[in-house]
Amino acid sequence: MSAFSFACDMLRPAYRLGFVTLAGLLLLASACGSSDSLILATTTSTFDSGLLDELVPLFEEQTGFNVKVIAVGTGQALEMGRRGDADVLLVHAPAAEEQFVEEGYGVNRQLVMHNDFIIVGPASDPAELRSVPDAMSALRAIQTLEQTFVSRGDDSGTNKLELSIWAELGYDPTGEGWYLESGQGMGATLQIANQREAYTITDRATYLALLDVLDLEILHEGDPSLLNIYHVMQVNPERSSNVQGESAVAFVDFMLSDEAQAIIAEFGVEKFGQPLFVPDAGLTEADVRER
Repeated sequence: MSAFSFACDMLRPAYRLGFVTLAGLLLLASACGSSDSLILATTTSTFDSGLLDELVPLFEEQTGFNVKVIAVGTGQALEMGRRGDADVLLVHAPAAEEQFVEEGYGVNRQLVMHNDFIIVGPASDPAELRSVPDAMSALRAIQTLEQTFVSRGDDSGTNKLELSIWAELGYDPTGEGWYLESGQGMGATLQIANQREAYTITDRATYLALLDVLDLEILHEGDPSLLNIYHVMQVNPERSSNVQGESAVAFVDFMLSDEAQAIIAEFGVEKFGQPLFVPDAGLTEADVRER
């Protein structure tokens, strides 16, 4: 069994539904991997969707490196990088990533793939989001009608995107009775929104992966501002003696390889009739936005 399995596969469903904490995962990674394992800090969406179940074992097989995956919000992943607690990052908050690189903590940042964010909620759709023209109008309708909205509230890429929309509206919903912050990953946040018949913003991949246990429907999609772009990058080994450069380079190269990109292109097609991610190796962010 590979290190990616954490030797504890029984805990995977519990984590995806929010019953295992980050602290528990860190302890689990420490217990189930060797000291020279590659540590990948990544977003909950790549983990919850199951994409890493396809990619990481293949990387381990091809390279001989063992991978410990820590799935957290992008903000937490970047902080792990700053502390030297991760070797490579797979994240989705471009502005925060660029700052990370400019500060000297990240190197070899490469575009890997994209999908999109969607706004989901109860089928009854009391805020009538199906008829709004864009994401700003959707959040304004939720605010005006004081409909329950569940935010991740965890400094993740998804949370950063949501907060940027509120900022464009010139409104801070923090503290409002209808605005809830889960402080958890995407899977757990979707579960809370489902239980409360509330609205939330999610990446499409996690939503589709959990669709069997959700009653929430897609109520707004297609806004260019909801594009969700993922990059992979090394944590700068010159900033910490704990960081392993060789295995991190190998992982970045693997994610850009034709084989990995082909897996990304097909992931989800058989089950959902559509890919959950679109491969983008060799493209620029501008290229993706112009598609």
